Amino acid sequence: MLKLTIDEPDRLIKVAHALSSEVRVNILKLLNHQNKNIVDIAEKLNLPVSTVASNVKVMEDAGIIMTEIRRASRGTMKVCARTFDDVHMNLNVNVGYNNPNCYQIEMPVGCYTDCEIHPTCGLITNNGIITPDDEPSAFFNPTRISAQLIWFRRGYVEYKFPTLTVPNAKIQSIQFSMELCSEAPKYDHNWPSDITVWINHHEIGTWTCPGDFGDRRGKLNPHWFPDHHTQYGLLKTWKVDQSGSYLDDVKISDVTLNDIQLGMNKFIQFRVGNKPNAEHIGGINLFGKELGDHDQDIIMRMIYT
Repeated sequence: MLKLTIDEPDRLIKVAHALSSEVRVNILKLLNHQNKNIVDIAEKLNLPVSTVASNVKVMEDAGIIMTEIRRASRGTMKVCARTFDDVHMNLNVNVGYNNPNCYQIEMPVGCYTDCEIHPTCGLITNNGIITPDDEPSAFFNPTRISAQLIWFRRGYVEYKFPTLTVPNAKIQSIQFSMELCSEAPKYDHNWPSDITVWINHHEIGTWTCPGDFGDRRGKLNPHWFPDHHTQYGLLKTWKVDQSGSYLDDVKISDVTLNDIQLGMNKFIQFRVGNKPNAEHIGGINLFGKELGDHDQDIIMRMIYT
């Protein structure tokens, strides 16, 4: 998989340009299952060899195909091969990744310290489903630590993150990002769920997820992962700073850093779940770094001075 971010604009623009032409997309389709030389491609697409060659050069410069000169019955030929099966473009600005004043920690989704779970529910590790499924007691199985996907119809999971240890640091913001969606039988794209986040027992805000997604396989899902199961979620980021609380940089509440009192304990409590009185109690699927679309667990970032 080719992974691109908006923090690499030159490469992102070059790949986007290479994919912006119908001719170049048709060339990639031809290379889906078999490498081909430029003359073969030109014949298949009913195009001049010069047109194919110039478009191949654009994609080669972008790194999405590679070419090799081989001997032919008459001279040589240029053989084309696709270099990636998937291209993932992350258009979120990753505030903190390149910031030297950023404290970041990634928490596996199975490392919760408290939970309240109601069926349907279950956990999947990289070895399969922790049995029995639809049994809340399975959420206390020691193998939960290696979970790559957890789901429940209602309730919550809570995590404890160690606090910032940089001396005299003044925190500017705290962020939590994760891949998640609603929880429906099998999957249902029209299955809203009001998913709420709390930090240190303070309610930060609620996001209404539109559904439980399974129309295609998750980009990271291994071959053994069942087709009928939830396949992927959406990557969402909750942030709190001195001005309020935000979901994907849109303000959702007036809760500030002063309210959540980050310096009171040696850890930060982070909870995600459905409120008992929510309008849409549609459950949660929470993805780890080996399933779904995004190569991450739950990430906490603190930006400080």
